[in-house]
Amino acid sequence: MQFDRKQKTNPELLAIYKRLLYPRLVEEKMLILLRQGRIGKWFSGIGQEAIAVGSTLAMQSDEYILPMHRNLGVFTSRDIPLKKLMAQWQGKVTGFTKGRDRSFHFGTQEHKIIGMISHLGPQMALADGIALADLIAEKPKATLVFTGEGATSEGDFHEAINVAAVWNLPIIFLIENNGYGLSTPINEQFKCKHLVDRAIGYGIEGVQLDGNNILEVYDKLKELTEDIRKNPRPILVECLTFRMRGHEEASGTKYVPQHLFDEWAQKDPVKNFEDFLLHEGILTESTISAIRNDFKKQIDGEVEAAFAEPEPKSNIQQELADMYSPHASTAVAPLLPSTEKRYLDAITDGLRIAMQRHSNLVLMGQDIAEYGGAFKITEGFVAEFGKARVRNTPICESAIVGAGLGLSINGCKAMVEMQFADFVSVGFNQIVNNLAKTHYRWGEKADVVVRMPTGAGTGAGPFHSQSNEAWFTKTPGLKVVYPAFPYDAKGLLLAAIEDPNPVIYFEHKYLYRSLTGLVPEGFYTLEIGKANVLRHGTQLCIITYGLGVHWALDYLNIHPEIAATLIDLVSLQPWDKETVAAAVKATGKILILHEDTLSSGFGGEISAWINEHCFEYLDAPVMRCASLDTAIPMSKVLEDDFLAKARLGEMVQKLISY
Repeated sequence: MQFDRKQKTNPELLAIYKRLLYPRLVEEKMLILLRQGRIGKWFSGIGQEAIAVGSTLAMQSDEYILPMHRNLGVFTSRDIPLKKLMAQWQGKVTGFTKGRDRSFHFGTQEHKIIGMISHLGPQMALADGIALADLIAEKPKATLVFTGEGATSEGDFHEAINVAAVWNLPIIFLIENNGYGLSTPINEQFKCKHLVDRAIGYGIEGVQLDGNNILEVYDKLKELTEDIRKNPRPILVECLTFRMRGHEEASGTKYVPQHLFDEWAQKDPVKNFEDFLLHEGILTESTISAIRNDFKKQIDGEVEAAFAEPEPKSNIQQELADMYSPHASTAVAPLLPSTEKRYLDAITDGLRIAMQRHSNLVLMGQDIAEYGGAFKITEGFVAEFGKARVRNTPICESAIVGAGLGLSINGCKAMVEMQFADFVSVGFNQIVNNLAKTHYRWGEKADVVVRMPTGAGTGAGPFHSQSNEAWFTKTPGLKVVYPAFPYDAKGLLLAAIEDPNPVIYFEHKYLYRSLTGLVPEGFYTLEIGKANVLRHGTQLCIITYGLGVHWALDYLNIHPEIAATLIDLVSLQPWDKETVAAAVKATGKILILHEDTLSSGFGGEISAWINEHCFEYLDAPVMRCASLDTAIPMSKVLEDDFLAKARLGEMVQKLISY
């Protein structure tokens, strides 16, 4: 292996050597502990240290790095104490995740490291958002994100690089090609000769490096990052290396031919650099021994200190509280007079005020810029706020939701518009596994609102009309709101944007232009989690939300003889249990109405809660009126039969006569 020291001094080369050696010795210690049964799992990066260390040293200390399992050298090169890392790996309360997650599934703002989730590819989109925040703020910064050759097969890899290419984001996408995705060799992972060639398809630069040559990695990454800070753009870097241990130790290496181990053992990044420094007279055998002994003593001390750290203690209230970033969701009363506005215009007004209040708020979605969005909600926003903050996106929902989280991590607020709520399925993982769990895992907010144009009534068929709120109401860490009136639509949207937690904001397409109401001018918010009681009566209570509110109002207006309480939940997560309980006590008969299908719709959760907590006040079984358990048909005749509205009168009469 050839090393080019360039202009580096002897002390500089010695410092690089120490950075390279330290994670290797930590790894060796981990393998000993594993054999002793003192730890249960380890993902070894032995043989790959030059990539993590070299690339990290090439970055500025305040630039974000998004590493993976085998990148211990990133953490040690950013000077995270081994005691803290070991506490994390052992699930101690003093670890970064307080025992809630393991290995490198955490982030740290102090060290500007954002860890992965087990799905591998999604973290690449976070790098997009982080870099976008820097770009908008005109900060000359680079972002570095790692992935493995196996994860390059994931859609998240392609989406993230495509977005970065289109937006000229200053990111190094670094592929560690170690030959195997767990046990699957590269010839079963992709057909192209070199992964770096994929850069051509995205119109970006690609660089292939010897990933075992610490100086080649460091020098080239330093050159590239210095360049993209001045001339922002993404670059794909493929580092060729080899994993000398199993995917994790329990999986073994029997699937790897012995000749590959023999070949790559000759390319060991630590041994080869050590030999080079011996040849240069920078190291001697005695100094190597001294450095190793000193490191081993440090490592032993840090490891044992971590073992002595306390284990987590069960605290249910703390666990529940930590699912969300602290935020007091209280209503802010309007100060200005009201004017008549359509439901759609109330949402536009809310967005405009939020953009004026928060210069760091970024809107993202398909066709939302000059075109104004599929429903024209953001029409005129580009002229008012600029294209940097009102961004058309490629058709890649997963990457854009992930970019929203990246923006939040780097100090921005994000609003992501799904063109239709149905399309959220291709961004589902980012929402339920990244947005929802980030604060619980390592205390970082996810300041992202996902707007969801939803619902039936327009004959749009199975892929543009679904009511999918129940996909999210069962996911801890998310807040879910669903306004039924223009007043609520604006106030809840502003509340959602003020909230540092991820909020899924459902807005009914059918109501956009068909419903008007008085909406205050200026800023105001509504309390997330507070229901509205629209009518009071003693015969029964209808609990509903969204378009169901208007179905219920229409029915009760036609039947003034029915004395019903009508509750508009407004918020589905959290939902107003106190108001519901009071209605149960006052009426004794409950009908839950929603547009979603019957089976596993959100009404089932409300019903279960009422039966569990208010059973003694019931005079009849809790009944549900919901849509058919089928996909949503396009034909108006079929759609009308599908919707819960078709059975509302029958269910009300059944409940009254019980």
